Amino acid sequence: AKYAAELARMLVYDVFKEETYSRGLNVYTTIDMGAQKTAVDAVRRQLISYDRKYGYRGPESYIDLGPADKHAENIRAAIAKTTASPFMVAAVVTEADPKVIKAALSANEIVTLDAESLKFGRRHLGKVSKQYQDSALKPGAVIRVMRSADGKHWTLAQVPRVEAAFVAGDFNTGAVRALVGGFDFNLNMFNHATQAWRQPGSSFKPFIYSAALDKGFSTTTIINDAPISIDPRLTGNKLWEPKNYEGRFDGPMPLRIGLEKSKNLVSIRVMQAIGPEYAQEFVRKFGFQPDKHPANLPMALGAGSVTPWQMLGGYTVFANGGYRVQPYLIERVTDVDGRTLMRTTNRTAGDESIRAIDDRNAYIMQSLLHGVATRGTAARASRMLKRGDIGGKTGTTNNSHDAWFCGYAGGLVAVSWMGYDNPKPLGARETGGGLALPVWIDFMKAELKGVPEYTRVMPSSVVERDGEVFYRDPVKGAAGAFSDLLMSGSIQASELVRDQIF
Repeated sequence: AKYAAELARMLVYDVFKEETYSRGLNVYTTIDMGAQKTAVDAVRRQLISYDRKYGYRGPESYIDLGPADKHAENIRAAIAKTTASPFMVAAVVTEADPKVIKAALSANEIVTLDAESLKFGRRHLGKVSKQYQDSALKPGAVIRVMRSADGKHWTLAQVPRVEAAFVAGDFNTGAVRALVGGFDFNLNMFNHATQAWRQPGSSFKPFIYSAALDKGFSTTTIINDAPISIDPRLTGNKLWEPKNYEGRFDGPMPLRIGLEKSKNLVSIRVMQAIGPEYAQEFVRKFGFQPDKHPANLPMALGAGSVTPWQMLGGYTVFANGGYRVQPYLIERVTDVDGRTLMRTTNRTAGDESIRAIDDRNAYIMQSLLHGVATRGTAARASRMLKRGDIGGKTGTTNNSHDAWFCGYAGGLVAVSWMGYDNPKPLGARETGGGLALPVWIDFMKAELKGVPEYTRVMPSSVVERDGEVFYRDPVKGAAGAFSDLLMSGSIQASELVRDQIF
């Protein structure tokens, strides 16, 4: 839990300054080490799986083994210079051809890598093509190896270039139970869970839908999933014609289906109707900074900037009935004699002083997010966990630079993210559902084993009709007042004058 430990150190230093290192402080965190290990393993497994899918890149470096009596000394020096990792150890190739790879783990231990290693590194073995000549597996190559899945063999490995973050907490108290800031703290100390500002993509849509409910939308409001052209005057003199991920338009559909299918054109029309300025201010309720989310239509598609920690706090509001519970890591701090110097007194769900959205909004949003997790882009979550208390949303940004899944089940909310430090495409068909969701599922499968489903009681401010849920008291200026906008095929500058809409 090195990322969590370093974050705790930073937080304590903010208060105690240099006494942090001289006063003999004891810092007790909220981390559950069982959950933490589950999270680390899930993140590592997914990153390695993704990285291996795109092939072996070659050794990290090369050394001259020298004469036989110098082999041990040169191997020892090469391994010592390679940054240590608890997941993958450095080794030096001593023999390599298409039939066998042998590598020294130390000056005195040489192992034969498994058959999978020959498949993984095949392009770099033997008589290699010109493309791979500079990355050939040959004696003197400095490589990484790790234990095979069965734990009985050593296998060829490589440090993933892609990174990830995962953070999970109790959505009623805010206590963070697991925090993973990247593949390996030893190799990259940057904490992607708290420090990485990334585009949330479609995982941000629920906050826009929540704003829409308070403007008179309902789960059955019909919105046209059809091509749309945005006036160049609204986009910096460049015509914008956004598309859906799958490149298909399905025509008029209820708002619920628009979220379940993550239809971009539906979200844009919703944003057009409620107004970007209103949405920008509304997301402040969930802990997001308005200046990180410019008041324009692309905000509906998650074009702003968030951290996974912020997304944890935001989805907590949907999970706990509408309360903005602050995620926190440190439970208490004591001195060398055990006297308590600081103790967290976090306000919890049920405290009306921290209500972010009203109970009817939270309940209907939970219903919408449950639909995503049972019938929509995250249906795999319900199939794998076989629980009825799951809600969440996938997220994939433009050109697949970022992959997300944010959701909750049992008493936990968790956020999973994957992307490159220097943003670039993860792959033509890579999505949040394919990359981030599996980490979330693996974590929840372990942590919720034997845990009863979380029961949400429908508030009196919500009424059910024909299997759908609605506000009991309709909002004035309901969505019918801007039905033309929800079905239109173009957005002109004049249409964004709010006084003309409401």
